[in-house]
Amino acid sequence: MNLLYPGALIRRERIRLNWSQEGLCRGICAVSWLSKIEQGKAQAGPELLHMLFERLNFPWYDDERTLAPVQSLTEHCYEALFSCDDTALALLGDEFSHMRHLISHSPYALDGALLGSFLSRSDEAADQDAEPFFDNRQLALQRLLQGRYEEALGLYPCPYFSLMAGMKLYENGGSDAAALERLRHAYEMAAQEGQVRIMLLARLYMGNCYSNRIDIENMNAQYLIAKRLARALGDEEILRSIRYNEAATALTAGSYEEAYAFFSEIEQPSVMELHKLAICCEQSGRREEALAALERAQGMEAQYPDPQLSRQMCDLVRFRLKHKDYLQCPLYGEQLVRLYNRCRSEMPIGYAAFHLPWVLEWYTACRQYRAAYELVRDFPVKTPLKQV
Repeated sequence: MNLLYPGALIRRERIRLNWSQEGLCRGICAVSWLSKIEQGKAQAGPELLHMLFERLNFPWYDDERTLAPVQSLTEHCYEALFSCDDTALALLGDEFSHMRHLISHSPYALDGALLGSFLSRSDEAADQDAEPFFDNRQLALQRLLQGRYEEALGLYPCPYFSLMAGMKLYENGGSDAAALERLRHAYEMAAQEGQVRIMLLARLYMGNCYSNRIDIENMNAQYLIAKRLARALGDEEILRSIRYNEAATALTAGSYEEAYAFFSEIEQPSVMELHKLAICCEQSGRREEALAALERAQGMEAQYPDPQLSRQMCDLVRFRLKHKDYLQCPLYGEQLVRLYNRCRSEMPIGYAAFHLPWVLEWYTACRQYRAAYELVRDFPVKTPLKQV
């Protein structure tokens, strides 16, 4: 809560109404005093604030009794956010929506603007004009919303921001060493503070980093701890995600039967699980079973990634299954490269890494050796490439 921020709200509303400073403060205070209040150089007393806000027809709530539930809700939202407790955050979101008007017309307006973006999952940063009034915690959230993760961590070192920085490095395919360092730091800080959910996510993403590198030994070591934490928390979604990643890594490494054993036994598979099953079958000579898996996927709605991208992935597998000469078909190459470029620009790096061998296969078949060399050279994750 910044006691100087009401001045910025006064200035915002005054400009919105196209009023001059003199017109607003006539009979209330001197223009020079209003100017200092608006610039955050002076704190207005409660009576003066109410007079200015009343003239602007802007409700203002600042009595302790009214603010008590606002303060409590704000801190609970911060606690849920910084502990990655999505369930609590969703429940608090309903309460936040009911109190949104009160929050935005109180000294907690800055917190409301920032937390509102996370609660609504809009990822929209707050007005930059408000930044001079932020404390470090608020400014760190602003930087996170702006995609400036390392700055956020520097402003407010805590497990949450270290986790976010590590996850972003992993997703963008930045330095593996840097991503792992941030994630280990997040885990260690979270362990000291009892932030079990962050401990789980840190280990999960450390495992994901090693998965991208096809470093199965280290991947398994991280996932083993993540599984223990997920079971303790009763998080079946994370457990399924880990099992999926383990099988997908086995598939990428060429262990088709191991991957098939997992994907073929899923009772209610997702589109991406059916996609991986189809590839397992493609690579192990089960053509009809592969086509059947793709047929099932075609009638389903993909939750992640989006339906169009999922459909494109499945279509490429279907094309290879139905066209033995796919490496002589320009249409296949166009669709493959388009899919790869979209994965590279829009998705976590693992998606592009998974499709990289097929792009290299295409470039090699077309004798585009320089393109293949540059693709491997510039790819951010260095893995032992095995043609699937």
